[in-house]
Amino acid sequence: MEKNINILIKEKSDKGVLRLIMNNTDQKNPLSESMMSMLMEEIKGASSDQSIRVIVLAATGNVFSSGHDLKEITAARESEDSGEVYFKNLFDYCSSLMQLIVNTSQPVIAEVDGVATAAGCQLVASCDLAIASNESRFATPGVNLGLFCSTPMVALSRNVNKKNAMEMLLTGEFISAEKAKEIGLINNAVPKEDLTSEVDRLAEKIASKSTMTVATGKRAFYAQAEMDLSDAYEYTSKTMTDNLLKFDAKEGINAFLEKRSPDWKDE
Repeated sequence: MEKNINILIKEKSDKGVLRLIMNNTDQKNPLSESMMSMLMEEIKGASSDQSIRVIVLAATGNVFSSGHDLKEITAARESEDSGEVYFKNLFDYCSSLMQLIVNTSQPVIAEVDGVATAAGCQLVASCDLAIASNESRFATPGVNLGLFCSTPMVALSRNVNKKNAMEMLLTGEFISAEKAKEIGLINNAVPKEDLTSEVDRLAEKIASKSTMTVATGKRAFYAQAEMDLSDAYEYTSKTMTDNLLKFDAKEGINAFLEKRSPDWKDE
């Protein structure tokens, strides 16, 4: 059982950046039922809040997230079906969280300072962007426990190439932040003392853009990635046509031609 603590801290800046901080350090910030539920509630709430322009997922302690709560999984084995229904619901729920991150209109940035394993690594891979401290490490170690990281594999294999994804999945070994950057799991690795300021810099840069434009681009990015080449071009041509008819596109182009800063209306 989780202690009665505030396991998710919420902070919002005047720049429109919502930071959700996992705060169950004693348990290594597992993606327990409670943690996933709170993350989903906050992200769903943010999706309808026009004042929130970027979401950051962070954590306290030296473990970003250890993945699913193995104590909850072990306890579920005591049920008559040996936990089958619980396990299916657990992984479905986790998958819903990962898809919510992808589908929410705001960009989501992972701020990783420490270890991210299994579903915790999946969480990093599911975010649109990820910045880590140089000390951070990543792994999908399920194979070491007889439980292949099949659901983390979905996000991992969509971020890094097949050979590197398979190496992580088949060996269960940790990779460094430097290696994670090299293979595309994270955008950058920075000194620990610079991590939050670097994430803030990136988040605020994105927050300064038109939210309409950013949301349009994020939606199109993931949609076209699942299409063949001709369908992708047809879809994105329609997307750009619709985008050009919006106020912010007209304002942005006029501002560029007139050599002034744009006045976004987010529409």
